[in-house]
Amino acid sequence: MPRISLPEPGRPQVLIAPDGETAISDVDPALIVDLYKTHGALLLRGFGADIGQFRAFARQYCATSVMNESPGRQPIDPAANIHSVDGGTRAFSLHPELSREPWKPDVAFFACFSPPSRGGATTICDGVALVRALPDVLRRNLQDRRLLYIKPTWPALLDYWLGTPDPDDATLAAPPPSCPYFFRRIEGNVVCVFTRPALHRPMFIDEPAFGNFLLFARFNNNRPDFPVLDDGHPVPESWLQAIRAAGESVTAPVEWQAGDVLMLDNTRFMHGRTAILDARERLIATYFGYVGFARPDPEEPPNPAWRRPGFHPPLPPHLVR
Repeated sequence: MPRISLPEPGRPQVLIAPDGETAISDVDPALIVDLYKTHGALLLRGFGADIGQFRAFARQYCATSVMNESPGRQPIDPAANIHSVDGGTRAFSLHPELSREPWKPDVAFFACFSPPSRGGATTICDGVALVRALPDVLRRNLQDRRLLYIKPTWPALLDYWLGTPDPDDATLAAPPPSCPYFFRRIEGNVVCVFTRPALHRPMFIDEPAFGNFLLFARFNNNRPDFPVLDDGHPVPESWLQAIRAAGESVTAPVEWQAGDVLMLDNTRFMHGRTAILDARERLIATYFGYVGFARPDPEEPPNPAWRRPGFHPPLPPHLVR
């Protein structure tokens, strides 16, 4: 039985350390699932995980996985959807992985194969704790609002979801039930749109949480227009500053050690990072998946494509090599 240290002030993750186990695969999966559902963040430390152990551990809990196609990630085991984190050095604002897409993963796994000597900590924040820390007025302002994610389309994407690269208005108006978008023509261009609550319910806790792309879009990408509020207006700057301040008050760093594996409930926790001083010494692997014990999400279409094998949505043209 491994040693378990439950979360405490300043450390929202459960710490799991070996006590006779020689690998993370020796830890009882039922224990992992129970701790994950209850606390949402697990750090397995002292097991010395390598890439093979990391791959086996992540796939033990996930029915399917997805790749983050953002530039700067390097393949580590691409056949298993394991890649590095972004290779830059700047700090990252809090975000759930791939929250800019309708197929936000259930879980985000990270493994450290080479820790930085200074800087480069991964930061984690419980979205439920963030909502508790919000000013009451802002919490009330957000609780019944939704966010709109409006994105350009291209022929391959339209063909993937609608069955034609050049849909007519009737096809745009009636996408199939399996499609996570609705479509609009704006000034002659087709855009795809999906919507999510500004405050949502995580998969395994019945409290509102903040977990979306707002902070990363505004403070890393300098975009006030993605996502926007359900009335089409940008989220007010005063709201964003208050949300960021609340998040910072409940955010904690994970100072990496070699062989660490971090497992985050991506429906509850956000992550970011501090600035990296020397990117050459930091190697963090990622795997983003959909757990086999997932609870149905009312925001998803029935039998969504990302919960079935072989989900490979088309890349935007500028990413096609």
